[in-house]
Amino acid sequence: MKQNSTVKEQSLHPQPSTRSQAQPQPAPLPETEPGGLDERVLVALHAASEKKAIDPVVLDLRDVASFTDYFVIVSGANERQVQAISDEVYEQLKKAGSPAVRVEGYKTAEWILLDCGDFVVHVFEQKARKFYDLERLWRESKRVALPAEFTGESSSSLRKES
Repeated sequence: MKQNSTVKEQSLHPQPSTRSQAQPQPAPLPETEPGGLDERVLVALHAASEKKAIDPVVLDLRDVASFTDYFVIVSGANERQVQAISDEVYEQLKKAGSPAVRVEGYKTAEWILLDCGDFVVHVFEQKARKFYDLERLWRESKRVALPAEFTGESSSSLRKES
């Protein structure tokens, strides 16, 4: 029994490979405009950004899944931040009159899932997010272009890249 938990822990926290780190990158997901996002999704994104969530992504699943419309995916640097992000998202949605119907994974804080019906919020610890790679698993979906306030990009940094 102990061996199985060790294997699981090793798979969630893989050791760095000595092979070349150059791996082919998957093709970027097609993007859609944020204008059609439900107000509750924006509340969740704002709440996550208040707790300094890392790398927010919204996947539009309406064309590929029937159980929900969107995945909101964010990361935290450690378990405490993952829980803080989850708590803030839950509280802000509750204040908006639409609390999450179900919350899973809170105690371990490796991957917390808040099921809000029309959308699902996934709050990952960074290693777990890389391991499960929902963006790759749901690559048939469309990535929603997010406003700079959620991505941490400023208009000045966007001008420099142009």
